[in-house]
Amino acid sequence: MRQPLKKKRTWRPDSEYNSEAVTRFINAVMWDGKKDTARKVVYDAMLKIKEAELDPLETFDTAIRNVSPLMEVRSRRVGGANYQVPREVPQNRRLALSYRWIINAARSKKGRPMAVKLADELILAAKNEGDAIKKKDDMHRMADSNKAFAHFAW
Repeated sequence: MRQPLKKKRTWRPDSEYNSEAVTRFINAVMWDGKKDTARKVVYDAMLKIKEAELDPLETFDTAIRNVSPLMEVRSRRVGGANYQVPREVPQNRRLALSYRWIINAARSKKGRPMAVKLADELILAAKNEGDAIKKKDDMHRMADSNKAFAHFAW
């Protein structure tokens, strides 16, 4: 018998931008439970975006929307062989992947403060450029090349 569905988690909007998405992003940036540090990094990144004469919240939302993948491949075992089956990505996973990709792209750059790297990556993602967008395109390309196995979807 199946387990009962989990209750959806509700997020308290952050204090500065009154956005649940920013709260979730802060939690994704956080390391070792250091939320104040993560909050400072994200708010400083938003300040850098504002200094670049862009609307921080609009740039953030556009970046997340641009990086969010629509399709992904999941491994499926059929008759002793593993197939990469393309599937649509659920909304919660879509957000989690886009946050993770933006943060990892920012962390992979060296030599500058995290807030500056994060601001740069958000601006690039809003323009459909950068490492996070490349990651999404790679995932879409993989799903597209494995369309032949779509009939194995469960």
